[in-house]
Amino acid sequence: MASILAQPGPRDKGGERFHYAAPVAGYTLTVRHGPRVERERFESLDEAIAALRHSAEGIRGEGPLDSVRAFREYGPGQRVAGRVELSAGGWLRGRDAGVDVMGDGSFVPFAGGVRKRKLDQAAPFDAVREELAG
Repeated sequence: MASILAQPGPRDKGGERFHYAAPVAGYTLTVRHGPRVERERFESLDEAIAALRHSAEGIRGEGPLDSVRAFREYGPGQRVAGRVELSAGGWLRGRDAGVDVMGDGSFVPFAGGVRKRKLDQAAPFDAVREELAG
């Protein structure tokens, strides 16, 4: 019986071996603003938090959103202008935290990927840092 390690690895249709990327440590910043989604990787939490703050303040700097009417009235404070999120770890057991930039310019920090929970709004970026550092 041959060893599993001795078996040739997977190949693509051209016969070339697939090369799997090693897991990368660090933080992934995801910025969702309108139809655009941008991602950037950072090695340190300090760099990632600085980029999160810069992106969130950039979205807020574009000005407030208008109210919209769809079955009922949604004011600027009820509309999300953008979402800026940091992910650490892997897709299975990773940690996610970020900030929703509301249409009235306020920041609503949150933690969690699928089940989001609100964090302390008094210091939104510090709350995100504490969530990811812990």
